[in-house]
Amino acid sequence: MYSGLEVRVPFCDHRIVEYAYNMPWAFKALDGREKGVVRKAFEAMLPEEIVWRKKSPYPKTFHPVYTRLCADYVRRIFADSESIASALFDHAAVEALMERPESLAEPWYGQLMRTPQIFAYIVQLDRWFKQYKVRLA
Repeated sequence: MYSGLEVRVPFCDHRIVEYAYNMPWAFKALDGREKGVVRKAFEAMLPEEIVWRKKSPYPKTFHPVYTRLCADYVRRIFADSESIASALFDHAAVEALMERPESLAEPWYGQLMRTPQIFAYIVQLDRWFKQYKVRLA
């Protein structure tokens, strides 16, 4: 904005996000495809190879050091008796993933990274709970 350049990202407009968030899954995954309703909406306006092409996610790091660092952080979280995130996860299941990160055959939550993403999710939850002083009732 400082330089007079303004970027508009239409699918990030809060009204569209709120509408899509409340949409039934059957619409979101119309025809069994991710973003199915969006694909159907633009089917007549865009070439078929664009509308129905496979989703191409942003690149992710697969470096083993990243996985190890995330796993080490999760171990510290699990060792913290005050951690809410620690109380929400099955420690044995997460430890099994730490021992064999490649054992998760399918990406978690439709993403590319698989196991490191789960570890990062636990870290994010822990930090969020601490930042906002969340307590379980």
